[in-house]
Parts: sequence; structure tokens; C-alpha cells
Amino acid sequence: MTEGPDIVVAALSARALAAAARRAGRRPASIDLFADLDTRQLAEPCLRLPTEGLRLEFGALREALARAELQGVPLVYGAGFEDDPALLARLAEDRPLMGNRPEVVARVKDPFRFAATLDRLGISHPPVAPAWDGSPGDHLRKRIGGSGGAHITPATDGKAKPGWYIQRRIAGHALSVLFLANGDRAVIVGLSRQWTAPIAASPYRYGGAAGPWRCPERWTRTLPAMIGRIAAAFELVGLNSADFLVTGSDFHLLEINPRPGATLDVFDRPPMPPLLGLHLDACTGCLPDRLPTLSRCRAAAVCYVDAATRIETGRHWPAWTADRPATPTIIGGGEPVCTVFGDGPSATAARRHAERRQRELAALTAMEMQ
Repeated sequence: MTEGPDIVVAALSARALAAAARRAGRRPASIDLFADLDTRQLAEPCLRLPTEGLRLEFGALREALARAELQGVPLVYGAGFEDDPALLARLAEDRPLMGNRPEVVARVKDPFRFAATLDRLGISHPPVAPAWDGSPGDHLRKRIGGSGGAHITPATDGKAKPGWYIQRRIAGHALSVLFLANGDRAVIVGLSRQWTAPIAASPYRYGGAAGPWRCPERWTRTLPAMIGRIAAAFELVGLNSADFLVTGSDFHLLEINPRPGATLDVFDRPPMPPLLGLHLDACTGCLPDRLPTLSRCRAAAVCYVDAATRIETGRHWPAWTADRPATPTIIGGGEPVCTVFGDGPSATAARRHAERRQRELAALTAMEMQ
């Protein structure tokens, strides 16, 4: 008799979590909005939720989790829950939640409480407010609990709508720090450089990440100490990421993502131990003393389509792609079609490799549509 799932992974897109669970020797079930082809190969059952506006809805989640084989099975959550910690609290009523507690997510994703805590810790960050005072070009409008960058736009109104806030714009390059925490201490997994894939309607749309990025010598003590203070202040557990903007020798903390995220694809590979296993251990208080260094770099880039594109059944997907959509389907203009991987001796080289593959995939798509 086939054994049932021993963990449920849920997110807007759960493929990376399902892959991490498999690498950690687990038997995942997945719940997301896409049920991509490769997710179906990794998870059983692989459940696709109905949705409007790419949001996770409690009713659909509750119905999926009510399946007999999923009752009481521990839940690991990814992107898509940050804007509704109360949803997490309701899901945790009948199963272990392997990640940050809902009240921790609420504290981290409240931009004003978050900024006040950073001020108390002496950590630099862009000022936030419900309204801006100054030039519109100096400020951004963000959705509270938003993820992926698509929600970020220049602030054109003097006051943010309910559920939104204003953040001072700071120039610099984007750096993400993936780390493990046990509520008191933290261990850095790796640093990655991130980039955007801007379009007119979404100038800060997420483009991808590449790492590990070598930490400058001047940060080798200050950055781990800072991450440790943040983890203790918010009582973070498991895998989390901290997003910074780096300007010269200074770095400014933009936000904490209090769950495993997009850079699982970058760092979850040998000789690194299975990261989901480390996540589960950290949720129970156990942290590794140190982690191995990855010798080569990997990039994971999101491939978008400019115009509505039909993907036919039988479409060939290169081995260096992931998040392959179930077919036949139509991908709307500006929407993601898949993830593309690249490798190289540096983060920059890995990104360039992924971008070459993006162009190759676009050419293949154009040929198949002729």
C-alpha cells in the first residue's frame, strides 16, 4: 500500500517547496494556484485552487485540506499568506504549522511596527508612512503583505489607500539574504543578487535571483550579527529571507519574508544539506553550527510573455526550466510562463546564462507558434 503524504506545502506556486520536500526525503502534497506539470510529478496529491486575482482563499484551502489523506498533516507555507496572517491562524487550528507563527508574520509584515523595531535595533531602512511629504518621484506605493514586486508602483497620490503604505525610494542594487532561525539565533544560508523584469504597469516586477553572491569582507561580521538581532527581535523560525538595497558600503533593509521563498531554487543543491529538512529542524529549535559553501553559482529567472500565448499539449520543455504549465493553456500577456535556470562561476555569469536561455526559450516558442 502506498504511503500517504507526510507534509503539505502550500503557496501561490508550490513547485519549489515540493522539490525541496522531495530532496529532504519527504512525501509532499501540494496546494497552489497552478498545479504545474513538474509539481504534479513531485507531489501527490497536487491540488489546484480556484482563484480570482492570484490570491489564496480560505474556503478553497479549507476544502483542499479537508481531504482524508491530508487531515492533521503538518503544513509548510510559502508566498501568498503574508497579507492575511489570520488565514494562517485558521489553518493552524487542526494541524501543526511548520513555520513562523501567525502573530509573528503579522508583526513582520506590518510596515510601521517593522520600521519601529528596526529603529530600536539601529538598523537602517527606508522611511515608511501612510502618506508622503515631498516629491512624488521620491516615494513608492506598496501593498501591505505584498510579494513578488508586481504590487510596487511610484507613489502618485499623497495618501495610501487602506491596506497600502508609502516607502521612501532609495537607489541601489537588490540583495537578498536567505537564513535559518530558531527564534533566538540565525545562520545565513547564502546571499543572492536580485533583479526586476519591469513593464510599464509593473516597474518593479520580480525578475530573478542569482547566488551565492560573495559577501564583502567588511560585512562578514556585521551582516550575520544584524540578521541574528532581527531573528531574535521578531522570534523568527525556519527559513526566512531579508531583502536589502545596497548603496556603496551601506545597506538598507526593505523587508523580511517570513517563509521559504524564491531562492530555494538557488541554494537547495549539493553540497548544501536539504534546506527543507533544515527548515523543519529550525522550527523545533535546532540550527546547524555552520553550512557548506556552494562553489558554483545558480540563477533562477522568471520567464514572462509579452502577449497572450497559447501553450499546446506536448510542448517540449528543456531540462533547465521549471514551473511548466499544464497544457493546453493560454498565458496572458505580462504573466509568467515558467522559471529558467542558469549556472556559472559567479552570480553575474549565472544570470547571463539564464538570460541566454530565456532568449532561446522565446525563440522556441515563436517557432512552435508558426
